Amino acid sequence: MAEVLVYVDHVDGAVRKPTLELLTLARRIGEPVAVALGAGAADTAAVLGEHGATRVLTHEAAEYADYLVVPKVDALQAAYEAISPAAVLVPSSAEGKEIAARLALRISSGIITDAIDLEAGESGPVATQSVFAASFTTKSRIAKGTPVITVKPNSAAVEAAPGDGTVEALAVTFSAAATGTKVTARTPRESSGRPELTEAAIVVSGGRGVNGAENFAVIEALADSLGAAVGASRAAVDAGWYPHTNQVGQTGKSVSPQLYIASGISGAIQHRAGMQTSKTIVAINKDAEAPIFDLVDYGIVGDLFDVVPQLTEEINTRKG
Repeated sequence: MAEVLVYVDHVDGAVRKPTLELLTLARRIGEPVAVALGAGAADTAAVLGEHGATRVLTHEAAEYADYLVVPKVDALQAAYEAISPAAVLVPSSAEGKEIAARLALRISSGIITDAIDLEAGESGPVATQSVFAASFTTKSRIAKGTPVITVKPNSAAVEAAPGDGTVEALAVTFSAAATGTKVTARTPRESSGRPELTEAAIVVSGGRGVNGAENFAVIEALADSLGAAVGASRAAVDAGWYPHTNQVGQTGKSVSPQLYIASGISGAIQHRAGMQTSKTIVAINKDAEAPIFDLVDYGIVGDLFDVVPQLTEEINTRKG
């Protein structure tokens, strides 16, 4: 069976969930070979092996932390040339998509971004995408070269499938461009204690109907009862009620959780484009004609300030 390269997103050896999802998808089309770079790369082998990686190619160098993107592209290209894979899979983060695009250009291959599913096809992997502001679902395959595909978080369930996980050193020669853009400082992002928005299994979002920054406490309380991330519509963000980093939509972040709860959000196409691929969608809105109700699996017509606290209380009661 052909090998499939999987780029590993990790922090000091702690593998992030989207990478484990990629391993699940990679097993559909071949044998996963993981590529882990930077500090702690070798420490990823155990968990990667538990989720199907037959080999783990590692390389540690200061360049991966000190410079932007290009060193990682150099390493992924070196892995590509070493094993001639059937496909290359990369998580669909902002950095991941830049790495994938640069790699595709270097190896003269086509690229598919933001796939939400992947399956084997007669002429290579077939990727499913949600396109044109989530108005259509398409199936595509790369017609030239080795497919380079980025996959959105929460597109597949994480499935354990023991593999050898053999650690092998990857030989990497950095290009002249690798040191072109240096990282001069880092500021740690303050942790809210909640899951990262694009990776969360549950997202609770508030919109114009929240009617003020102080009222987002109602949304946060529901999110915390569910162990969820907090999102916001563009209207709420533009009004200064919640940080831009939490915006869900066409001009914000795209999410695809197992459960998405929209409170006080009308359902404009701008917002729908960022959450329409969620597995189960629940909306709470006092306007029975709100467009969001055309999309949802479950809808509640009512004032969010009545409904959401009751829902939070009921969840906490059942948990307790």
